[in-house]
Amino acid sequence: MPQRLYLEQFGPIHALPVLHYRLEFAHLVRMAFDRLRPDAVAIELPPTLEAAFLRGVRRLPQISVISYQAELKNGPGPGHTETVYLLVEPADPLVEAARRALELDLPLHFVDVDTDHYPRQHEPLPDSYSICRIGLEAYYREYRNSAAEELPGREDQRREQGMTYRLQQLGQTYRRILYVCGMAHLERVKRLFDTPQASPLERLRRDGITVSNLHPDSCREILAGFPFLSAVYEYRRGSLPEEPEESGSGLRKRFHALELIRGGRQELSEDRLLDNAIRRTARHLGREGVFPDRQRIIYRLFCETARHYRQETGETLHIWQKRAFFRFSRNYALQSSQLLPDLFQLLAAARGCIDDNFAYAFCRLATCYPWQTESSDLATITLSPEEIWGNSRLIRFRPRQKRTKGLSRMGLLKRKREKRSGEWLEGFDDPSVCSYSQEDIAIENYGRFLKRKGCMQLSEELSRSEKFSTSLLDGIDMRETLRNIHEGAIYVREQQRAKGGVGCLVVIFDEDRRKDRYPCRMTWMGEHDQESDMAFYATDPAENIVGPGICRCEYGGFLLSYPPRRMLDVWQDPDYFMASTWAEVLLMAALDYSIEKYVVYVAAKPPRSIFKQIAARLERNIVYIPLGSLSPHKLKQVRILHILAGKDKREIAGEYIW
Repeated sequence: MPQRLYLEQFGPIHALPVLHYRLEFAHLVRMAFDRLRPDAVAIELPPTLEAAFLRGVRRLPQISVISYQAELKNGPGPGHTETVYLLVEPADPLVEAARRALELDLPLHFVDVDTDHYPRQHEPLPDSYSICRIGLEAYYREYRNSAAEELPGREDQRREQGMTYRLQQLGQTYRRILYVCGMAHLERVKRLFDTPQASPLERLRRDGITVSNLHPDSCREILAGFPFLSAVYEYRRGSLPEEPEESGSGLRKRFHALELIRGGRQELSEDRLLDNAIRRTARHLGREGVFPDRQRIIYRLFCETARHYRQETGETLHIWQKRAFFRFSRNYALQSSQLLPDLFQLLAAARGCIDDNFAYAFCRLATCYPWQTESSDLATITLSPEEIWGNSRLIRFRPRQKRTKGLSRMGLLKRKREKRSGEWLEGFDDPSVCSYSQEDIAIENYGRFLKRKGCMQLSEELSRSEKFSTSLLDGIDMRETLRNIHEGAIYVREQQRAKGGVGCLVVIFDEDRRKDRYPCRMTWMGEHDQESDMAFYATDPAENIVGPGICRCEYGGFLLSYPPRRMLDVWQDPDYFMASTWAEVLLMAALDYSIEKYVVYVAAKPPRSIFKQIAARLERNIVYIPLGSLSPHKLKQVRILHILAGKDKREIAGEYIW
């Protein structure tokens, strides 16, 4: 690992070349203080801003904005001015230098020259993240070589001569001076230092300087680095925060474990939970004093967002989505000649590779800065990115909207609650259990859809194409014809029908190989001729009581067998004890009870090869449908199961089931 810190020394001056508002350079300032232990600190800011700047520094971690009026260089007249803004935020090297000097009670000097006509410049510099890999010395050397032929402007010359003069004066008093200076000026200041300089002609006083508190909404948009980076840096300046403790499994505490709506009381506020995510990130980046790795911070931001996304929507991110997100954001950053993506590129990747809900959750966490409040000891100011940086980019989110009908004024569902503790437990006076009729209809309809899909898949597998000779068979196969167009022949397609139908259906949402997530296992008989027998394993009903005698569960997997009233308790059948998972128990039972040749098996992974042999002995075939090929929204709907204590609960179940 290269030496990251580099100080350019001339006389008693130990200069640190920096880029403004970059996280890596702010930490280099702290490293310079620890290594050099300076007698005094000089920063690239004019003395006219000293009082306002120090007031903003003392307010940290609250972010301040310094503003004043400056004359326009190319304005229509001498009386025309523009407002200049200066952000005082933690992840800026000049701010960190001043803050550290105040903490160590070191003399702090402002050595720049106040000028009204300094032009706004944008230099296409390499990503500062490269310092983590090659160190500051190599970075600065390459920058110095690339900028060697550039001639400084008139205002740059004034400023550099003024800074050199003040440094020469400080050199007569102090032996070790830490000078934090922009990378563009350091080489010329170093050359001028050996030549006596005159006191600069400059403004000695500037009126109308104001220090304002930045509005939290503006804080989300105008920081140079997105607020999550600044917040993590702020937490890591001191001792690492304690690991936050959160009871409850959701970003907003859910009334019961399986409800995906905003219900019940909130145990922790949203702001507190976002702050906890920042604390966890700061704590898990390594021991105190470790150089901040922005790549790891972005990775932790993604993981925390995925956690909140799962808690809010119930959807888990897959590894291919994670891989696509980071590949897309990396390529997007390379398009703009950067090593790591900025916030806009990360949001575009989140929206394109996952969905708008994830992108919105990502934006909410990435723009969270816990300390910024609207009320403050200073007047609060609202700014737009155009006022600070001159331009901005817009991105729109279209998250799935929540229901508005049937909502109270507070936005909460008009769900019935217990009038007294334990009231709903009194509904479990009937020892028999049954299902909810509406869910039975939904799952039977979905089962028929999957059986039709299995038949279509069989037909596709049995179809064949051949060159046209005497018969068109079932029609021209355009795909094969175009694929072999160089032959000059026409291909026709023969669609063969599968002999036999689909008997049983097995749907596996989660194999649960450790057999600890789904303790509830039941076998239900169909109540009439239009209903199948069912065997399933699900979560514990006692953990989620939603009404008097009404429990809510989540399927791990289920088996549908038609015609009804034939199935024994598959979970106690000794013929299936060889199965290693509950999913294999259901598949063996499906092969056993199917009266048709084909059994449809829906799961994330196909069954083990031994089940093909078992199916062949029973003269059955397994038709595998990947779970990922089905609609996630529909799967979430059919995965919910309500168990009722007695058929009398069906009359009131609609009031408690959504």
